[in-house]
Amino acid sequence: MAHPKRRQSSTRRDKRRTHYKASAQQIATCVVTGEAHLYHRAYWHEGKMYYRGQVVIDKTEAMA
Repeated sequence: MAHPKRRQSSTRRDKRRTHYKASAQQIATCVVTGEAHLYHRAYWHEGKMYYRGQVVIDKTEAMA
């Protein structure tokens, strides 16, 4: 089994990790409401939760 003989320095470790970067999240625009949201995520708009252009939860209906 491989076992390091010497400890790797923090500089050497950080050089290896330079390519791990967070990418910008993609933003979608709903064709029904025109609201900007993250892909594959449900979102609230005017008391209703939408997912893929359809109403999933309607809070205004529950309060009435």
